[in-house]
Amino acid sequence: MQPILTLRHYRHEQITHSHEHPQLVFGLSGRLDFEVAGRGCQVLSQSLAVVPTDEQHSCASPAGSHCLVLDVPTDDWLQQRLGQHADASRRLLETPGRVQLNPAQNQLVHWLASSPIDDPVIAQQGAALLLASLSHSHPPQPTRLPLSAIDAHIDRHCAHPLQVADLARLCGLSAARFHARFIAETGQTPMDHVRNRRLQLGRELLLGSALPVSEVAARVGYASQSAFTAALSRQLGTTPRQLRRESRDKNRE
Repeated sequence: MQPILTLRHYRHEQITHSHEHPQLVFGLSGRLDFEVAGRGCQVLSQSLAVVPTDEQHSCASPAGSHCLVLDVPTDDWLQQRLGQHADASRRLLETPGRVQLNPAQNQLVHWLASSPIDDPVIAQQGAALLLASLSHSHPPQPTRLPLSAIDAHIDRHCAHPLQVADLARLCGLSAARFHARFIAETGQTPMDHVRNRRLQLGRELLLGSALPVSEVAARVGYASQSAFTAALSRQLGTTPRQLRRESRDKNRE
């Protein structure tokens, strides 16, 4: 298991890589030139750089620098260790760039740097304490997901494949965080919502146009007429032909 907290000495050689977990790089001494997600910054004492999951980043220190690095283990670890602070920490870890520390946070960083962080208890609790402290700079946000904008995006692109990551980018969230928030706010998964939206648009096209069923199916993202018919039957309990016939019968009354 990779250590959560490590002390690192950076030199003039440039390092460029990414990793499958978020990372925080706290400045202790010297200056570390950092670039993440195309944004340049300098990591000095009383500041840190945030590296989100899978985000390529580069760093080098012409005169040398010392940093305390926090490699966040998993989202489950965040939830277990931080509880009510977990959401704010996730927002912090999803936003690349430089963050300024207040004096108390900086003191905590330097205290940990001088502590035996190879001790797993000190490392685990120290990392959790650091993240909890930083979460107060990223308090809970009352804003909800922009569902109308999400629906508009689905409507415009429903003829093409849609992934959770496509919708997450509209909200500035990682795919995993967007998936969790979408379920919490709507009671269904993003892909269930996409499927329901496709069928709703398909129903509207069936009733409002004379397009062949195969064309309606293609316009709402189904590979075949039979796949669209089966999905509509499961969702509404009727076929495209029955739906149109019932609509015509009702209009004659």
